[in-house]
Amino acid sequence: MTEARIEFCGSAVNPALRAWVAALMAGVLDAMPCEPTSARVAFTDENGPKGGEAIRCTLEVRLARCAPVRVEDVAGTPRLAFEAGLAKLERRLRRIRETTRDSKRHPKKYFAARRVLARA
Repeated sequence: MTEARIEFCGSAVNPALRAWVAALMAGVLDAMPCEPTSARVAFTDENGPKGGEAIRCTLEVRLARCAPVRVEDVAGTPRLAFEAGLAKLERRLRRIRETTRDSKRHPKKYFAARRVLARA
């Protein structure tokens, strides 16, 4: 499997947070059955030095042969915004994984009938 590239945008990310984010994103991307090509993590402060819940974390994952998956969340610190965004991303990727798996499972009626009769 090729290594997915993780890129960071935003100047509010310190090196420790960057390493932590990269490790968690790599764990999420490794669990994907389809091959992610790249991931982008962006932190923006919407209201500048005023304070408050204004740190926006945007996570975008580009998958091979699929549309990109993009989620956002806003919190008071970059870490909290990333954790909430990562939870959203995991749910979205799990939903995509389940729908692709279910769309591939269409057994023929004779096969399904034979399995039912074998259980009886």
